[in-house]
Amino acid sequence: MMFARPNGFALTGVEAALALLLDGLEPVAPVEVPLIEVAGCVAAGQPPLAQALPTADEAVIDGWAFAAADLAGASAYSPFVPVSPPSWVEVGQPMPVGCDCVLEPGLVEEIGPLVQVLAEAVPGQGVRRAGTDLPAGHPPVAAGRPVSPADLLPARRAGVIRLQVRRPSLRIIDIAASDGASSASETVAELARAAGASIPAGIETTGRAVADIVAALDAGSADLVVLVGGTGAGRSDEVAAALAAHGALGAHGIAMAPGRTTAIGRLRGIPAIALPGAPDQALAGFLVLVLPVIDRLTARCPRQAETLPLARKIASSIGVTELVLLRRGDRSWMPLAAGTLPLQCVAAADAWLTVGANSEGFAAGAEVSAFALRNG
Repeated sequence: MMFARPNGFALTGVEAALALLLDGLEPVAPVEVPLIEVAGCVAAGQPPLAQALPTADEAVIDGWAFAAADLAGASAYSPFVPVSPPSWVEVGQPMPVGCDCVLEPGLVEEIGPLVQVLAEAVPGQGVRRAGTDLPAGHPPVAAGRPVSPADLLPARRAGVIRLQVRRPSLRIIDIAASDGASSASETVAELARAAGASIPAGIETTGRAVADIVAALDAGSADLVVLVGGTGAGRSDEVAAALAAHGALGAHGIAMAPGRTTAIGRLRGIPAIALPGAPDQALAGFLVLVLPVIDRLTARCPRQAETLPLARKIASSIGVTELVLLRRGDRSWMPLAAGTLPLQCVAAADAWLTVGANSEGFAAGAEVSAFALRNG
């Protein structure tokens, strides 16, 4: 859908922009990554476990192993004296044959060669039963989900040392106005890594002339290219012209706020997104356009939104998709900013949502779904 731009040109709707970026885009091939590097990556399909874990009953406390039936009625007043010395087991060790419980050391007295048990037990006490940790036929880590430190527990339990993940490569090209990368580029890089992308070359920089940008676009390959800066109407803003010269410009000017001067296209079939250099506009462009592309490339499961009523209304302009920042209140969302994103609001926000171009917003008390701004 196209909307009128104030200067007479046409803005491309967000839905149309996403369709151009995502059309025919397939997830990247899985790669194996050592567990030490895998946190934050999106898991791909893992081989199912051949057998359930643990493979045998094992102790979950340090202590003495017994058969619970032998201890019936044991107490400090009527201790049980085993015929043969009991076996000592420690956490994680397999249970001795014929034993189905573990007693803590304080419940067993050793008096010279004599052993007395001062309490009874039930079968399974102090024991992890065979097969109760991980069932056979299931992978240790679910595909399509970002790998968290908690996910690594079952992976390590299964003896896995490398996991298959989808980790698309991303080139970030900063259209430098001065030496070094801009804060917007650094923010985009951090957000992309948190979403599961890799940036093998780090943040690249190039001059603002068309020839410099074209040369930078030719200098490497990746699964996604993001340029930051140089998208506006300034005299040295030449990113759109450089993409057009490369035959890669699909649209310049997206009906979204903030981030209206964003440009998009396909560079040799690869999605290319040029974000404005202003930090809040780059953030909005990342959330609305870059993040869905990374999610497609990683085959990530749909992000989970949280639905709460609005503490006050959100007013929005027809014709433009507006990004809204929210803070979680007492069982409600409190809108902080819409259309423009002061950095103090970014710092205070917990979540975000978009108001579609055909909507005038939401009334106070309306139930709305928002995505986590951090660790989402």
